[in-house]
Amino acid sequence: MGANTLRRSLVALFAATLTFGAIHVQAETLRIGYQKYGPLVLLKSSGALEKRLAAQGMSVQWTEFPAGPQLLEGLNVGSIDFGTTGETPPVFAQAAGADLLYVAFEPAAPLGEAILLPKGSPIQSVAELKGKKVALNKGSNVHYLLVRALHDAGLRYSDITPVYLPPADARAAFERGSVDAWVIWDPFLAAAEQQLQARILRDGRGLVSNHQFYLAARPFAEKHPQVVAALVEEIRNTGEWTRTHLDETTALVAPLLGLSPAITRAAVERQRYGAQLIIPQVVAAQQQIADTFSELKLIPRRLNIAEVVWQQPAKVAQVQ
Repeated sequence: MGANTLRRSLVALFAATLTFGAIHVQAETLRIGYQKYGPLVLLKSSGALEKRLAAQGMSVQWTEFPAGPQLLEGLNVGSIDFGTTGETPPVFAQAAGADLLYVAFEPAAPLGEAILLPKGSPIQSVAELKGKKVALNKGSNVHYLLVRALHDAGLRYSDITPVYLPPADARAAFERGSVDAWVIWDPFLAAAEQQLQARILRDGRGLVSNHQFYLAARPFAEKHPQVVAALVEEIRNTGEWTRTHLDETTALVAPLLGLSPAITRAAVERQRYGAQLIIPQVVAAQQQIADTFSELKLIPRRLNIAEVVWQQPAKVAQVQ
């Protein structure tokens, strides 16, 4: 091989390497898990996050999950990098060994979850659930609501028969009369109220905060702190817009959820907006939830919530 030929071959190889490297950088993807509620639904539809992260060579992939436990299972097995759930799913996920980090939270929304009764049910108090079948998604935010409501009524968790079902299956069982009560969150809650004339026995007021959390896989958060910070800022921006544009939000979200404007509006109004990074009071509240489930033997070990809270690097905070 002559010198010129060798030179051309090396140049071609170098160019191919650069091209592959560029493709590799552009192929990096932020994989987000979301549910049928909260700012992530609007952020997905707006495309604002994709535009912002394009400059960092990061694309965005969205995956819908029926509930928090399933979403965090996806995070645990590496199919998503970031997602949103209620209070209880991260506790169960951490207990199962998921390498997750709490990143941010939304303000308390205790009206956004409740224990429902079928139309015509004779039950008038939580105490009357003793010996009854109660449907819920195991490890979801409403799991803690049920525990607290039973305790407040002088009952133990073992006094009821929990029937663990995801939302769609739980609704079917509720409609068939296979269960006596259903513990559920919005927008499923609002839909059951308006479509089935279900009656609220007890909501979260005085019992739970019902914070919505944003969580990340630790490896992704540690590798891409600037992406996580940008994501939280976009979520906050979306929430601030939503809070002052409830009519527009309802019009945008209703077709995305496949629900009527009336049902969607009820769910949107009960949600709270204003995402912020985790604060000590919220860590303490989560620790109480974790300790409760540990004492009930519903998780296999005691947890330290403070160990799994994302700390935004100072240099990233300065850039924001």
